[in-house]
Amino acid sequence: MKRILHYTILALIVMSIGSSCQGKSDTKVAYLAHTLPTSHPVHMGMEVFAEEVSRLSSGKMTVKIFPDAQLGSEREVLELLQIGSIGMTKVSAATMANFAPEYKVLGIPYLFRDKEHFFRVLEGPTGKNILEAGQDYLLKGLCFYDAGSRSFYTKEKPVNTPDDLSGLKIRVMNDQMSVDMVNSLGGSATPMSYGELYTALQQGVVDGAENNPPSFVTSRHYEVCKYYSLDEHSSLPDVLVMGTKYWESLSAKQKEWVTQAAEKSVVAQKKFWNDNVEECMQILEEANVVIVRPDKSLFADKASKLVEEFSKKPGMKSIIEEIQNQ
Repeated sequence: MKRILHYTILALIVMSIGSSCQGKSDTKVAYLAHTLPTSHPVHMGMEVFAEEVSRLSSGKMTVKIFPDAQLGSEREVLELLQIGSIGMTKVSAATMANFAPEYKVLGIPYLFRDKEHFFRVLEGPTGKNILEAGQDYLLKGLCFYDAGSRSFYTKEKPVNTPDDLSGLKIRVMNDQMSVDMVNSLGGSATPMSYGELYTALQQGVVDGAENNPPSFVTSRHYEVCKYYSLDEHSSLPDVLVMGTKYWESLSAKQKEWVTQAAEKSVVAQKKFWNDNVEECMQILEEANVVIVRPDKSLFADKASKLVEEFSKKPGMKSIIEEIQNQ
């Protein structure tokens, strides 16, 4: 009942916004909701997307962005896309994996050899196939955004080797691959909403978490966790997603504007990301966070059994091999 009420209220809010934004104009308005703060480099990429849609359409189509989880959590907003209440969102590939299994592959530890390999896969045929896979679940992927590599941050001690994770409760996303990855390395995976994490760290509900530098900084988790171990165990991208109901409401020309704007935003977002990572690492050093650069091979070796087990799942081995061979 509470869930139904939540969606009803959100639908009314969106309808109200739609009425005020469109008025007597013929402008097509797309509502893009996400959970990140406006200072985040992925949000900045989405701002470029909105600007490009407006430019390409000469103002005939606009994108209104709702950041900071104004319209709900990642999963809640995805469900709003599915029923057609809003048009677009940005979520982690891990969240998309709960809807389209193909996305699970992207969370495999140490799947990508380096950044060049990462972008070659995501921007090539393999990445396009994964984006299309969500359409069976009424979710059309438009593009991938760089979300860097995820690493462990902890309160009481640094993580130099997988053995240091033993006995530690590590917050992870509500994604089976993330849970299995932390457990395989020796930690105790604790799925939890991102919005609850700061307080959970303060109160000792969890001993640490894992994320990329911009998210570690913008969340201010570094105020509680003073150890950041750059093991870079996974490189989960973010995904710009449009509900298929909204996509199908667009004309061929409008779809072209959206597609071109997404491609342009990817290029801009890469630079925003790289610049922001440098700034964030400086902030962490100034905040006296201990930056650890462990031997990644120790973590990759321990996670190898998880990769082997995952490869046995139907349809996954061929995608993994396709990625590894690029």
